[in-house]
Amino acid sequence: MTTPERYVQEKAAASGSSFYYAFLFLPPERRAAITAFYAFCREVDDVVDEVHDPGVAATKLAWWRKEVASSFAGSPTHPVMKALMPCTAPFGIHAQHLQSVIDGCQMDLDQTRYLDFAGLQRYCHLVAGVVGEVAASIFGRTQPQTIDYAHKLGLALQLTNIIRDVGDDARRGRVYLPVAELQRFDVKAHEILKRDAPWGYSERFTALMRFQAERAHRCYDEALALLPEADRAAQKPGLMMANIYRTLLREIEADGFQVLHQRTSLTPVRKLWIALRTNWRGR
Repeated sequence: MTTPERYVQEKAAASGSSFYYAFLFLPPERRAAITAFYAFCREVDDVVDEVHDPGVAATKLAWWRKEVASSFAGSPTHPVMKALMPCTAPFGIHAQHLQSVIDGCQMDLDQTRYLDFAGLQRYCHLVAGVVGEVAASIFGRTQPQTIDYAHKLGLALQLTNIIRDVGDDARRGRVYLPVAELQRFDVKAHEILKRDAPWGYSERFTALMRFQAERAHRCYDEALALLPEADRAAQKPGLMMANIYRTLLREIEADGFQVLHQRTSLTPVRKLWIALRTNWRGR
């Protein structure tokens, strides 16, 4: 019989995510907490990405809302919540943190476009900023400013995801690049949604993507500037994530933003090497 702890471990490992490599360097109790929390995030995110009927997906997200509420009331039923609940009090994880992540996934069901960057930031706050805040608490923080760092880093990571996944998201009918910025660079949404059209990789599209990448880089720089020295050692897993994702972003840039027809990724060995190097250098 699979235990809740084994379930979340397998869920985290199966995702192939860069986050998994950062978790390896944590002491057991913190690793157990972040693995369970990450498995929760994967569960609700998979509802949106893998359930093709919006009505069914909405029903599943509503179920997760009730499961979070009942878990914090003392009655978890899902293996993810059974694994996560013992970690909530020691690491300051609240029901509202989990509900915010569900709110972000709900936004994916409710809208496929964002008019401006302010609207996109709201989405990023829910699906990445809140996740960063919880992760920073699990890793160990002593300074209030570390929360600001975590939110800014979450934004940088999510913006990198958006750049990497332009083609994948278009396949699902979603365009996260703000409408106002598409207009600014004279890129039409239908050009992105078609993906395979010869004019997909235009100079206009490249200029738009370069603008997105420059903003993501600024967010990485701002995040690192916000991290208090007192918490730098504890926050190494977040710094590993920053280095892995920033390396990915540079790969995409070097490849000329060929993101419409492919999904750029780093090999597991390279991710592990970046994590090891970050652990050794401390930054």
